[in-house]
Amino acid sequence: MLKVSNFSKKYSGSKVYSAHNINFTVGQGEVVGLVGSNGAGKSTIIKSIIGVLPFTEGEITVGGFDLIKQPEQAKKHIGYVPDDHSVYEKLTGTEYINYIGSLYGAGKEQKKYVIEDLAKRFEIQHALNIQIANYSHGMRQKICILGALVHNPSLWVLDEPMVGLDHQTMNLLSEYIRGYADGGRSVLFSSHNLDVVRKTCDKVVFIKKGELADIVDLRKEKNFELDKYYMKLNGVSVNA
Repeated sequence: MLKVSNFSKKYSGSKVYSAHNINFTVGQGEVVGLVGSNGAGKSTIIKSIIGVLPFTEGEITVGGFDLIKQPEQAKKHIGYVPDDHSVYEKLTGTEYINYIGSLYGAGKEQKKYVIEDLAKRFEIQHALNIQIANYSHGMRQKICILGALVHNPSLWVLDEPMVGLDHQTMNLLSEYIRGYADGGRSVLFSSHNLDVVRKTCDKVVFIKKGELADIVDLRKEKNFELDKYYMKLNGVSVNA
């Protein structure tokens, strides 16, 4: 569903790559976690995948469509939850979902499902007729999640989705991410929450200082000690 090949990104005026020679894939039915310390380049990679940032070198394909040569076809496959929870604050929750759904050509039944069923599942149905400007941080996160799912994307991309969520909602989102992929679609998300990564992901892509450090298939490495590996990767000594 997603293929990142020899991807590199260097910001204008910078002599240093923010991300350099990154290669990984997200297959159909897979949940892939993008893991790294602050400033490692995770958000740069994600924002390039969704088409917000132009990149310097390499190729990104989504659903078989080249993001540069066929941007509209590629982006139609993507649902994106940003780390800053950017939304149209003057709209109500329902207006926002309907608006995003219309942009992506979502059908009436899909929009109805999100507004009625999914909103209830994420406990936001009571706020759908309230202007988003009045939402709390957690509520904005939830409405971003619903907006990203309104067109039933083949590739769901989330940038630090657990930040600002209470424990119950974190568990709910983790379960939904896993179920979404088990239904035949694909998920890529970045996170510092290694417990969520361990429970949810099939593969983990480790990024360190803009470089691809490792890719671990958790389905094959059943007893993989994610916490210890992450600390060692970042130069923190751990007990054996």
